[in-house]
Amino acid sequence: MGRENHGADLPSLSHEEILRYSRHLLIPEVGLEGQKKLKAASVLIVGMGGLGSPVAMYLAAAGVGRIGLVDYDVVDESNLQRQIIHGTSRLGQRKVLSARDRILDINPHIRVEIYDEPFTSANAMDIARDYDVIVDGTDNFPTRYLVNDLSVLLGKPYVYGSIFRFDGQVSVFDARRGPCYRCIFPEPPPPWSVPSCAEGGVLGVLPGTIGTLQATETIKLILGIGEPLIGKLLLYNALEMSFEVVQLRKNPRCKICGENPEITGLIDYEEFCGVPGHDRETVTLDERWEIGAKELAERLRNGERIRLIDVREPHELEISRIPGAQNIPLGDFASRMSELDSSEEIVLFCKSGTRSARALELLLSAGFRRVKHLKGGINAWAREVDPSLPVY
Repeated sequence: MGRENHGADLPSLSHEEILRYSRHLLIPEVGLEGQKKLKAASVLIVGMGGLGSPVAMYLAAAGVGRIGLVDYDVVDESNLQRQIIHGTSRLGQRKVLSARDRILDINPHIRVEIYDEPFTSANAMDIARDYDVIVDGTDNFPTRYLVNDLSVLLGKPYVYGSIFRFDGQVSVFDARRGPCYRCIFPEPPPPWSVPSCAEGGVLGVLPGTIGTLQATETIKLILGIGEPLIGKLLLYNALEMSFEVVQLRKNPRCKICGENPEITGLIDYEEFCGVPGHDRETVTLDERWEIGAKELAERLRNGERIRLIDVREPHELEISRIPGAQNIPLGDFASRMSELDSSEEIVLFCKSGTRSARALELLLSAGFRRVKHLKGGINAWAREVDPSLPVY
């Protein structure tokens, strides 16, 4: 991409910018022309969380002239362990506003455009059309397929990153020069089979490692230098401190970039993946299958016989627990449903309601009807019933 820019068409650098980027200018592979390419370039970052934080900050510091930020969430205390673009003083603020202020403080010579809205099939084309590179920092499957298809249809490179606990992945999908994401993963995993970082956790420094690698690949694409991870998937494990590169091949039968594409426009990606297109910890169910923390506490105080089932992982019980609850982790739930009696009244709970909603669906499909799940999970219990418990 960088090779398509010609010196005569590139913007000039002020004396202040030359001083700011002097360490770049000393690198032969970057130099003055390369820095001008960075200034002329535009990058759209979808998601201003753990991955989007280092991507945005390093691209801003590097002098990428126009950066677009997409997110519709607010800064929460649980974000601060890894989303380093935000600070304690920004709690409750819109993430795009917090991120814009931070990167303009890093580099006031760039332009930042914000999109405080969900990134969907309805608006993605209009938002992304004028950007050179699209970076996905959301780490959920509907957005991943959306960004991939969007990139193929617009003929733009897609810089991919994924994180979970201690593991990360990075690649560059560019259907013009190699495989796209659908070539490797034609179908999404079964709904709810892959836990999110909010459910399974993530080492705080991991998105810094993976996001910095994404920023590196983006800069290489803009400059047209080195060997980008096109046709390659980089696998990183923080515990082993290991890097492995897997070769990827283009699928001639790919539904969007193959020889006879079936997908010619953006589709409903939440329906395609069977899960919501965001990273939040909520699942919406029919209200008749939910019970609030205060109502549950009142019924327990009245002596009603209710069997409490905690579907969190055993190590989470060290953080908080509700007395009398039985622990059946969600991963074991299908094989242990025989331990439950459908004649009993059962209330399921987890951290925030996501995993318990999935366990509820399993019970409903097995014919259970006297079952509910605790809306908001044990965190809601801590907020509304027992403030001695921590929220996590």
